[in-house]
Amino acid sequence: MMPNDPAMLLSYVNLKLRDFYSSLDDLCDDEDVDKQTILDKLSTIGYVYNKDRNQFV
Repeated sequence: MMPNDPAMLLSYVNLKLRDFYSSLDDLCDDEDVDKQTILDKLSTIGYVYNKDRNQFV
């Protein structure tokens, strides 16, 4: 289960992307979560997904 707090979600997602997944799409498919929900929640604290770096920056 992914954290609901945006700051905790950022840490969780970036860790998963760094250690386990080659893309946000792979993470979302595997964890059965909505990609847009993650994008929207992290944008509220100023983060966007950088596909080339495979992390939120």
